Amino acid sequence: QVQLVESGGGLVQPGGSLRLSCAASGSISRINAMGWYRQAPGKQRELVATSTNGGNTYYADSVKGRFTISRDNAKKTVYLQMNSLKPEDTAVYYCAAAAAPTLWRNSVDYWGQGTQVTVSS
Repeated sequence: QVQLVESGGGLVQPGGSLRLSCAASGSISRINAMGWYRQAPGKQRELVATSTNGGNTYYADSVKGRFTISRDNAKKTVYLQMNSLKPEDTAVYYCAAAAAPTLWRNSVDYWGQGTQVTVSS
C-alpha cells in the first residue's frame, strides 16, 4: 500500500504563486507516475500534471507555461509549482500515483486526501 500526503494549499491573490507538495510512503517501489488532479465545485476532476520515472511530463493545456511539476525521488516527493494563478485555478488539488507510466483516470492506483487552493482578491 502507498500513502500520499499533500501540503501547500491556501489562499492566494490572482497573479500569485503557490507550491504544492506530495510525500509518498509505504510500498513506493511500485510507483511510476506521480502527479496532480484538481476538482472545482460542480466540475469533473481533471488531470493537471504528471511526472514519470522515465522523466516524461504532461501538462493540461490550461496550465502550460504557468505550472511546473518536479520530483525528488530521494524524498519520494512530487511538487507542483503554480505561478500566475488565476481565479479559475481554484479547486481541490489531489495528488495521484500509479504503477503505470500514466495518470489517466483508470490508471490511478493511489490518491491523496486533497488540498484546497483558492485564488481570489
